[in-house]
Amino acid sequence: MGSNADAVYGGIEGGGTNSVVALLNSEGRTLYKNNVPVSTNHWLVGMEECQNRICQLVQHAKKQAGLDADRPLAALGLSLSGCEQEETNNQLVEGLRTRFPKLSQAYSVTSDTVGSLLTASSQGGIVLIAGTGSNSLLLNPDSSVHRCGGWGYMLGDEASGFWISQRAVKAVFDEEDDFKQPPHHTGLVKQLMLDHFQIQDKAGMLDHCYTRFSKDFFASFCGKLAAAAIEKQDPMCRQLFEDAGRMLGKFVATLAPNVHQSLAEGEGGLRVVCVGSVFKSWELLESGFVDALRSPRVAGSHVRAVTLLRVTETAALGAAFLGAKVVSHTLPLDYQGNTEVFFQHVCD
Repeated sequence: MGSNADAVYGGIEGGGTNSVVALLNSEGRTLYKNNVPVSTNHWLVGMEECQNRICQLVQHAKKQAGLDADRPLAALGLSLSGCEQEETNNQLVEGLRTRFPKLSQAYSVTSDTVGSLLTASSQGGIVLIAGTGSNSLLLNPDSSVHRCGGWGYMLGDEASGFWISQRAVKAVFDEEDDFKQPPHHTGLVKQLMLDHFQIQDKAGMLDHCYTRFSKDFFASFCGKLAAAAIEKQDPMCRQLFEDAGRMLGKFVATLAPNVHQSLAEGEGGLRVVCVGSVFKSWELLESGFVDALRSPRVAGSHVRAVTLLRVTETAALGAAFLGAKVVSHTLPLDYQGNTEVFFQHVCD
């Protein structure tokens, strides 16, 4: 590969819809970065096709950066949705090594949650994901990992866009069926539902729930609910987001007992990296989030304050950091420039 100074490290942030590829030199300078509308979740596209797409993304990046396509990267870090299991992660790497020997000399595979966190800090912390789906993960300085959530829309996805949307639709059905009275009238929520799904009555939802179900489209209803909560101050819409905030706070409270003291005692306390479109509605989430932090689990932990940050750069950088670590190189990243603080809270 040549001297370490000549090494090139790659990182991919991969999701169910888009993937970002980045190439960095040994000093952490970005040589190439691009967001591509391609899924690299092997559960969605299949293991072999996922490997094909990773190879195509990297080889194209090499070409655009003026690099020799036949010269393997020093290391490639993959921060991909769906990469939660060691067995399938190993299958992914083995397939890349066997099928594409000129792609990279070394690999590191992790979930998209870890990549986001390491784009914000090399020391660790908590990452909260609340987009179409949701997840949370704690990474301690000793590399120990604790997870909560991330089980998909059938088993969880609390506080996600899908979860909020589904609860809104269910509230309409429950009120009209006189089965369960929601905390507030669902009149506006019903009208928003009819408009978003382009249906005439609630029976039309069956098509979107079963025959033509699209998780992404269903979750996109969340944006209409957020707008109504802010612009029209609709009580039911606001309740949905307050409940979502409480779930996000509960994720943090659940992980709090496992937080190492060094993470809790830094400036601003425990750093929580927040990823996903649901956080655009923070003003609606805040009260529920803070309420959930009034938990015996938090009180009994090292956590005395919490700082929430947004990542302003792609998790492909954190993935590249992990890849470089495999070959014993610490890739310097501009952590302060990669994040911005948007909320701080001192625990009761």
